[in-house]
Amino acid sequence: MENISKDNKVFFIKKLLIIILAIVILIAGTVFVFDPFYHYHKPWFGLKAVLSDKEYQCIGTLRNFDYDALLVGSSVMENNNNAWYDEAYGVKSIKAIRSYGATADLCYLMDAAYENHDIKRVFYNIDPSSLSASAQTTYESTGCPMYLYDSNPFNDVNYLFNKDVLFEKIPYEIANSVIGDYDEGLSYNWAKWKTFGSEMTLGLYHRKADVTPMMDEKVYQSQLDDNIALLTAQVEAHPETEFIFFYPVYSMLWWDGIVRTGERDAYIYNEIQMTKALLGYDNVRIFCFQAMEDIATNLDNYMDSIHFSQDINRWMLDQIIAGEYEMTVDNYVEMIENVRAFSDRVVGEYIVPYEQQGLINYEEE
Repeated sequence: MENISKDNKVFFIKKLLIIILAIVILIAGTVFVFDPFYHYHKPWFGLKAVLSDKEYQCIGTLRNFDYDALLVGSSVMENNNNAWYDEAYGVKSIKAIRSYGATADLCYLMDAAYENHDIKRVFYNIDPSSLSASAQTTYESTGCPMYLYDSNPFNDVNYLFNKDVLFEKIPYEIANSVIGDYDEGLSYNWAKWKTFGSEMTLGLYHRKADVTPMMDEKVYQSQLDDNIALLTAQVEAHPETEFIFFYPVYSMLWWDGIVRTGERDAYIYNEIQMTKALLGYDNVRIFCFQAMEDIATNLDNYMDSIHFSQDINRWMLDQIIAGEYEMTVDNYVEMIENVRAFSDRVVGEYIVPYEQQGLINYEEE
């Protein structure tokens, strides 16, 4: 009787272990097969690439998808439709996005893309603040899921056995692929969830109460030098790629803000130096849209001082296609100085009516 009892216990333990192992394999296998963060492969079974979590999905898509062009930049680059670029340039594009738009982070993403892909064109949005940012990547320091970025298979348990992935991300991927009308070209697009207009834009702008004296234009020289080195290294390492850089059109409120913080001259200087360095390469084109007064002074185009509607994304691409507002060795200094002059008009002219009508919010001292 004791032997029978022992045999039953052993059988029960074995059966329990088999069941547990089967459940573990089922869970991990489900995540691997559907792979909503595209950590292992591109979509299978005809599912769409449903891209809405750039910190979790961008690095995987760059490693595993099929493409030959990159749309690189910060959150102001997200509202582009990839299809616009594909149709205009005969490419298959994918987004390499980092909200902060820091040069080091974007270069990290480009490095990942170049590992297994031949890139024909890179469309790169240069945010002014990125030129004075640290040249160190920020993924780990800002809490990004590094188990998706590194090549360590053992920490993939954080992904394979994640209840949010299993019960939220996978159903969301399937629903958008099978039921919804998800447009893959609108990857990471946030415009449809936002309200654009002068009331919203002014409501989110909190003006500095006093005006700081203008800083020395070379105050960010060290960071600038590092960022120039990062970008020129990318251009130099990939002569087969055409790099199309552009400075986007921020609203007049942003220019008012950096005049009041005393950073305007430093930002202008940084742009001149970065543009000069990049124009030294034959595979580079650069466009500047910062002094587009009709757009920048119409606050209905914005949701805050920086972020514009996707109509502006389309407008900038159309200008690039047409070769308008292109910077050359002969005109780049003049074009950037026109941006400085525009910022002066913002402070002395365009924003005055808003001040007079009490429509400007001020920071609390």
